[in-house]
Amino acid sequence: MSITDGFTGSVGNTPLIRLRRVSEETGCDILAKAEFLNPGGSVKDRAARAIILAAEKSGELPPKGTVVEGTAGNTGIGLAHVCNARGYRCVIVMPDNQSPEKYRLLETLGAEVHKVPTVPYSNPNQYQKVAQRLAASLPNAIWANQFDNTINRQAHRETTGPEIWTQTNGKVDAFTAASGTGGTFAGVSDYLKSRRRAIRTVLVDPPGSSLFEYVRNGALKSTGSGSITEGIGIGRITENMKDALIDDAIHVEDADTVRFVYRLLREEGLFLGSTSGINVAAAVRVALELGRGHTIVTILCDGGAKYQSRLFNREWLEQKGLAPHAGTPEARTPISLDKALVA
Repeated sequence: MSITDGFTGSVGNTPLIRLRRVSEETGCDILAKAEFLNPGGSVKDRAARAIILAAEKSGELPPKGTVVEGTAGNTGIGLAHVCNARGYRCVIVMPDNQSPEKYRLLETLGAEVHKVPTVPYSNPNQYQKVAQRLAASLPNAIWANQFDNTINRQAHRETTGPEIWTQTNGKVDAFTAASGTGGTFAGVSDYLKSRRRAIRTVLVDPPGSSLFEYVRNGALKSTGSGSITEGIGIGRITENMKDALIDDAIHVEDADTVRFVYRLLREEGLFLGSTSGINVAAAVRVALELGRGHTIVTILCDGGAKYQSRLFNREWLEQKGLAPHAGTPEARTPISLDKALVA
């Protein structure tokens, strides 16, 4: 018998999917780690599990304690699941510009959700800083601190990276992914390069983020004015991202991100969020740069259900000037259900 231990035992060991159409187009194997199949629905389940288990082990988080976090959504969702499974209270602080589905889901999971105005990290009322102060004010509480708690990075070095290596039999030429906290990108890159230094690691960055310029020119400077993506792109170097092994960076505009989200849906049957779209867009670029016969791995971070009111809403996309790029099918004449066909 092969049996896992509850929610925490179900995190990880996700499939590695060959994306057929883009692989055929580029002449490369473009492989995507299906992190949306984690039990909480995203790659952030790995960090959530690791942070809570480490706090238990150290004694920092006592039985029936409280876990507080500032998050754009997915880490909070993962934490809420783990808290439910292990008997903790979960308190989440979020910026007020995220998709409505995320707030509703967190509340459904039993988390206490606090929305705060969206402000730069330098502002003392930025959501991560509010979460830190809130945790300090509560008894028996910890601040998960996903951005600067390097347990996040360690979790990916110990799980995601080895899984990719094993699933490809070590045949990896490049790894590309976007970064929010830096944990996934840095942890996977650490591990893959420890196995073969020549593996090319490429960071992908959305508009409004500063990491592209940092990698290319050594300066934290925003590229573009903002993005529809959620949970990625940042204006500072987190502890998880410090000394990350990065060979290059790619800037991807929102139009390409949306186009690949819809390509994944129509061509591969995969209903995914915007970070998956930007990651696959970058993987295709890397494949074209390297040439035929290479293997590129990326991350499918989460499912599309949390973004239905935005990313999969044509009216919202039109307001952002992105609907023509969405790849939605042309309007079809509805099928008429003849009364004779109805029993």
